[in-house]
Amino acid sequence: MIMAETLDPALPDEVLSTAREVLEMASARKVMLTTAESCTGGLLASLLTDVEGFGHVFERGIVSYSKNAKCDLLDIERALVDNCGAVSREVAIAMAIGALKRSEGDLAIAITGFAGPAGEDEEEGLVHFACTCTGVDVMHREEHFGPIGRAGVRKKALSVALDMMKEALASA
Repeated sequence: MIMAETLDPALPDEVLSTAREVLEMASARKVMLTTAESCTGGLLASLLTDVEGFGHVFERGIVSYSKNAKCDLLDIERALVDNCGAVSREVAIAMAIGALKRSEGDLAIAITGFAGPAGEDEEEGLVHFACTCTGVDVMHREEHFGPIGRAGVRKKALSVALDMMKEALASA
């Protein structure tokens, strides 16, 4: 059985099965999902909307790749982005909170990082994640995937994001 029609050939089976688990959990708990993505460029939203039969649990995906987009679309203060950096714990958390505020979702996951190659003073493969759910504290994770290429970082980021969503849904 095809689990994610268009992305299925490109993603590991464990990512596909975790995506289905997240969608099933969200459906059972009547939780609407929202994504705020930077370095993954909407890949997580695409995966979550690619699994047939669960469109009712996905509220929206926000791709906020630039600093301006993070501020405009997710209601993040420009000073926070400038002072902490677009790839930081603080901005990831603000992205998740902003995604909930700017949507009708109940759970938001945010991903911001350097998929690679990184610029001067930037660490290729550094990714910050934040997940928040109505009534649950914000969770944060920092991963150092290393210089494994853009596709490698994005795939690993999907796995971490899905695991965080699963954890938040288990607490909801």
